[in-house]
Amino acid sequence: MAHLVDQHVLINGRRITHGVHGKGEPVVLLHGTPSSSYIWRNILPTLVEAGYKVHVYDLLGYGLSERPQNPAIDTSVTGQVPILEGLLDVWGLKDFHFIAHDIGGGVAQRFGIQSPERLRSLTMIDVVSYDSWPSKRTREQMQAGLEKLIKAPDSDHREHFRDWLNSTVQNKERLAETSMETYLDFICGPVGQGSFFQHQLMHYDPKHTDEMVPRYSELGQKPVQLIWGADDAWQVVDWAHKLNAAIPGSELHVLENCGHFSMEDQPEKISGLLVDFLGRNR
Repeated sequence: MAHLVDQHVLINGRRITHGVHGKGEPVVLLHGTPSSSYIWRNILPTLVEAGYKVHVYDLLGYGLSERPQNPAIDTSVTGQVPILEGLLDVWGLKDFHFIAHDIGGGVAQRFGIQSPERLRSLTMIDVVSYDSWPSKRTREQMQAGLEKLIKAPDSDHREHFRDWLNSTVQNKERLAETSMETYLDFICGPVGQGSFFQHQLMHYDPKHTDEMVPRYSELGQKPVQLIWGADDAWQVVDWAHKLNAAIPGSELHVLENCGHFSMEDQPEKISGLLVDFLGRNR
C-alpha cells in the first residue's frame, strides 16, 4: 500500500497530511467520504505524466490527517474550506485546476463561488449538490439512531461498512483485491470507528450545498466538467443532469459500468477525460 501523502503541516493548528507530485501546471485533487487521498492512486500518475504538478491531501478528520479529539472542531464541508485555503498558501498556489469527488465537490463548490479568480478549471466527479445527500441508505440509518452503530464491536462495524463500501462500485472483486481494506482501516478500530461518526457522518448535512444553489450559475465563469457513474447508487445520475443544467457551459460525461467510487471502477476513462479537459483549458 503506497499512500500519495507523505508530508505534514499545521493548518489553523491542525495537522494535515499532503503530497506534491510532478512538475507543470498546478492541479489539486480532493477526495470525499468515506475515503481519503488514496482514491486518486490510479489517477495521479497519468496527470503527472501529462505534465501537471499534482497536489493532494487528506481532509481534516480523514485518512492520515489529524482526527481532532474535540468534537467542537468543525470538519464539515464548510469547515474544510479554510483548511484548503491554508494549504494553498503552503503550496504557493494563486490559482489551479481543481478536481473533486463526493463531498470534496461540496468544498469545491463553496470555494469556487467564493474565490472564482483562483480556479483555472473545475472538475466534479459524482459530487454532492443541492440536497442530494446523505444517500437514502445513510439517511435511514441516521433517522434510526446511530447509537447501535457507534457502540458496535469492531468486527461487526467492519463488516457493516464492508457491505456499505461495496455499494460504491460495480467491480466489487477489484475493490476487494485492491483498496477495500485500506478504506476500512481508516474508519474502523479504536480511532477510526469513533472518528468516522464524529468527523464524517455527523456532518452529512445538505445545508452546506443547498445554500450555494442560488449561486451555482457563478461556477460557469470558469470551465467546468462533470463526470458521473451511470450506476452511482449514492448520488444518482439525475443529480448530474440537474447540476449540468445549473452551470452554464459545463460539460457532462456519464460513464457506463461505473458506480459512486468512479476512480475505482473506471480509472483509465477518468484519467483520459481529465487529461483532455485540462489540455483544452490550459
